[in-house]
Amino acid sequence: MTDVAVERSVDQAVITAADWRRPRVRLGVGAAQVVLLGGLVVLGLGPLLWLAKSAVTPTPDTLQQPMALFPHGIAWGNLRQAWFDVRVGRYFWNTVVLAIGAWAAQLFVATTAGFALSVLRPRYAKLITGLLLGTLFVPAVVLLVPLYIEIVHPPLINHSFIDSYWAVWLPAGASAFNVVLVKRFMDNLPREIFDAARVDGAGAFRLFFSVALPMSRPILGVVSVFAVLASWKDFLWPLLVLTNPDEQPLSVRLPSIQAQTDLGVFLAALFIATLVPIAAFLIFQRTFLRGSGLGGAIKG
Repeated sequence: MTDVAVERSVDQAVITAADWRRPRVRLGVGAAQVVLLGGLVVLGLGPLLWLAKSAVTPTPDTLQQPMALFPHGIAWGNLRQAWFDVRVGRYFWNTVVLAIGAWAAQLFVATTAGFALSVLRPRYAKLITGLLLGTLFVPAVVLLVPLYIEIVHPPLINHSFIDSYWAVWLPAGASAFNVVLVKRFMDNLPREIFDAARVDGAGAFRLFFSVALPMSRPILGVVSVFAVLASWKDFLWPLLVLTNPDEQPLSVRLPSIQAQTDLGVFLAALFIATLVPIAAFLIFQRTFLRGSGLGGAIKG
């Protein structure tokens, strides 16, 4: 870009270089940025911070002064009662197990199917891709009855999956959205790397584990976040297939115990339920926001 073009772009900006030299303009823009950032922080973190405060606040204080900061001290006992007395620890563990199984099933199906459709490219790949895209237009509520029948009477298996975690894991793995997402990502990977690996004698398994997966780290992080969050907040399907309260996750048990639970203890239970989704995003945020995943394959 020439100096003339740079000068034109500066002159066409909302605030020119001459305006930036004025103290009033710099102070005004800086104040606007601070106000905007503060507003975003309040809107984004405000509800979480209030929930964290209310989780350790006595119930009368939460009802009388919901925005006050511990007017009569901190009630750490809310967390203990929620974990042991309300058995949130048990439901929390159930939710973690369900989320891990659903994450593993979705990641396995999405990566293998996306790799097959994008890299191996069989003759019927376009047909399968079209069918997968077509399933995205089917409302999930329409599939509840046939899916429930398949879980109660699985084909070729004389055993019902009701009250089994497999009833949640297996349907979670059949996510057409994740398959399409991974396939679209792998479509943009450089074909030269795969061709070079084939010349060196790499087969399908070696291409998948040594080339495709290292280059697909960003999309694996995206799928992981989607899988964990979707499993963590899922309510209707676990309610249908897990009838035993001792096996149900937090999303199902928390509405059931709300009526007979003290408000402060219930808010503490809600706060515990939000910890894993927040931790999952913080863990995967770098992979989620990363723009390139070619480092692992090129180094190999």
